[in-house]
Amino acid sequence: MDNILVTGGAGFIGSHLAERLLREGKRLAIVDNLDDYYDPELKRANLNEIKACGPCEFFAVDIRDGAKLREVFESFQPEVVVHLAARPGVRPSFLEPDAYVSVNVLGTARLLEISRQSGVRRFVFGSSSSVYGQSNRAPFREDACTTHPLSIYAATKVSGEALAYTYAQTYPLSVVCLRLFTVFGPRQRPDLAIRKFAGLILQGAEVPLYGEGRLERDFTYVDDTVDGIVRALDAPGPFDVFNLGSSHPVRLDYMVETLAQALGKPVRRKLLPTPPGEMLVTHADLTKSRQVLGYAPKVSFEDGIRRFVRWLQARPQT
Repeated sequence: MDNILVTGGAGFIGSHLAERLLREGKRLAIVDNLDDYYDPELKRANLNEIKACGPCEFFAVDIRDGAKLREVFESFQPEVVVHLAARPGVRPSFLEPDAYVSVNVLGTARLLEISRQSGVRRFVFGSSSSVYGQSNRAPFREDACTTHPLSIYAATKVSGEALAYTYAQTYPLSVVCLRLFTVFGPRQRPDLAIRKFAGLILQGAEVPLYGEGRLERDFTYVDDTVDGIVRALDAPGPFDVFNLGSSHPVRLDYMVETLAQALGKPVRRKLLPTPPGEMLVTHADLTKSRQVLGYAPKVSFEDGIRRFVRWLQARPQT
């Protein structure tokens, strides 16, 4: 039975992954410092749901703290590390560049170094579709250029992939980088568009549509993303990169209309220009992921929105 350590495991994607791994009988540890980027109580609630699925060790550790990380690795002895902890968000990265570089680059470097020292056999890095920047034609293939990121957040993910490649080429550490495309679903962070817009629609407030609603995003339901991550745990080779998306981009104006219909509420739109750092479209080419991982997303955007709304409406209203 693999010992799997998940960083950022109390977060949105990490908590869903943790539950899946526990249901499959894996021995699991979570490293998460419960950062206040958004309400830590939401992460504690996620941890409670994880623990209801099975035994799990939790370490409240910052991934930049090398000494404490070493203690975690010595105690748990992971064979596999899934690194999802990160400072997220495109626009906020311009406001706090030091924090993004510190967490996303230095933190990743710390984890890679301690992983190789500890004999970890597989390191999975949660990257982002934002690495493709604006210079690539859609749909994005994994062999496309990633040297022109549009945001500081994207640049930190490019840096993380470069570090991962270097470690895989230099040491006996097998690494997979997963470029995640706009994940949504239950437990979604409150700052992410679908959950944020749902709140505004329910309040009767205006919904800001950047790019005048014409921006397109490859929205991917969280269960499909988690399935791709689990499949990547056993991917062949010392290093590889895979897209995990739906390959069906959706315009923001359609997203908001679909969300409003599921909520049974009218929507007030506020059309705004495209801000710096935002890509006009994200669109995953899944050819490689399908062939190598057997990855096949199953949940349509519309069904995913309905599932998200059911979860949102079942939550206690505060």
